[in-house]
Amino acid sequence: MLNANFQNSGLRQKVDQLMNILWAGGVNNPMDSIEQLSYLLFLRLMSERDDEFASLSKKYQSMFAGEWAKYKWGNFVTLTGDALFDAAREAIEKLHELPGMSKTGKLLFERATLKIYDRPTLRAAIQVINEMDVSEHEGVDLKGDMYEYLLNQIATSGTNGQFRTPRHIIDLIVALIDPQPNETIVDPACGTAGFLISAFTYILRQHTSKAEIQRGRLTGDKLSPAQWTFLEEKAFSGFDNDANMVKIAILNLYLHKMEKANVNFLNPLTAGIGSPYPGQTFDIVLANPPFAGRIQAESILADINLDTRATELLFVKWFMDHLSSKGRAGVIVPNGVLFGGTKAGLKVRELLLKEYGLQAVISLPSGVFKPYSGVGTAVLLFDRSKTGRKQDEFIWFYDITADGFSLDDKRTPVEANDIPYVLAKWEKREEGPNSYRVALEKILASDDLSLATGRYKPVTVQEIQHDNPQEILREVLELEYKIAEKTNQLLKSIK
Repeated sequence: MLNANFQNSGLRQKVDQLMNILWAGGVNNPMDSIEQLSYLLFLRLMSERDDEFASLSKKYQSMFAGEWAKYKWGNFVTLTGDALFDAAREAIEKLHELPGMSKTGKLLFERATLKIYDRPTLRAAIQVINEMDVSEHEGVDLKGDMYEYLLNQIATSGTNGQFRTPRHIIDLIVALIDPQPNETIVDPACGTAGFLISAFTYILRQHTSKAEIQRGRLTGDKLSPAQWTFLEEKAFSGFDNDANMVKIAILNLYLHKMEKANVNFLNPLTAGIGSPYPGQTFDIVLANPPFAGRIQAESILADINLDTRATELLFVKWFMDHLSSKGRAGVIVPNGVLFGGTKAGLKVRELLLKEYGLQAVISLPSGVFKPYSGVGTAVLLFDRSKTGRKQDEFIWFYDITADGFSLDDKRTPVEANDIPYVLAKWEKREEGPNSYRVALEKILASDDLSLATGRYKPVTVQEIQHDNPQEILREVLELEYKIAEKTNQLLKSIK
């Protein structure tokens, strides 16, 4: 759920207003709307940061000096008509060349163009963005929540197996993996960077003093300077093969104070410039990769060494290949990965069980990704440091039947929620109505190495107490006698 401070800030209404303005002005694709608003938001925030740095030091060299001064946010607020359109388009198309622009900023504005062609619509959007109060209030930075709410407006996702992972599911997986300040974290199908942001927030929460938390602030005041430097510059990496998603992820990270995170536009399954091959590994993998699609065989990296074109299996193999010797992974997969007779699927499951320390399979409700998809999914948790275990070890299964939201297209909040129980039972792998442990030896003994949650679920036999047959017969005869008596009385009354 979004921060209560955001809900009360008025920013939610402003975001709704912006989306309505763009829709009425001909920008009907939510992805285009978010892209265009991202450019304008970034321009405003970058201008304000430039002013802030200039006020703190006379030695600071403004990014918007000389010929670049005309691209400063304040200049657009006063323009109208063609003058505004031309200035905004020129700024968006040239900002990647701005002196002092960060690596992420250059990537954000690479091949960028203005798509808000209606002049009054452009002016209205700029005016609303200018009116937004995105400053920090009592230590609470609302910009990140504002952008998260904006991303919730994506309603056309779900094609090619791509759709946003609900934040509460992301937070659950991150909590189960328990990332630490000195660990490298990657999401090779990062989308809007939800997993990376959740991991950063989790680390901050775990290393913020109680006093700061009570003030509603996640300051990470218990982190050392070295830990801060590592988190800012080395900890987080993300890849995506959708250029628009990469741009959205960049601004999302920027607004969550993660502007130095390493985010690249590439498909990690098919190489390309910036690919982490050969041999780069990470301490933590967090991901919800595409569930659909088949890659051309000649495009797949030979390093993956898996005879399949199915993206879901190729990604799981990538996770394993890029996990450090003591690494952990929490990833979402379609149920088809858990069972089935393909050689590639069998190989993936065998590697998970024998070499990569599979710890748990957590089944998610089939409606968790609605309205985008009703596909059945599960979370795989594996820990490579747990390999070489004795055969009497076990895999923990949990069947989540409710996640706090209705499982229809509306996804409205409900009371039923298994997530707190998953977290409570995780450390000791406790068994219960929805959770159970299965010996690793038993799974390895099966022909297909199935990891389907229902395959090994214990069958509960309930003893039912039946009434004595003689008592039942006596009651039936009594009822028949009463019926006959009433029938005779009725016939007499008719005569």
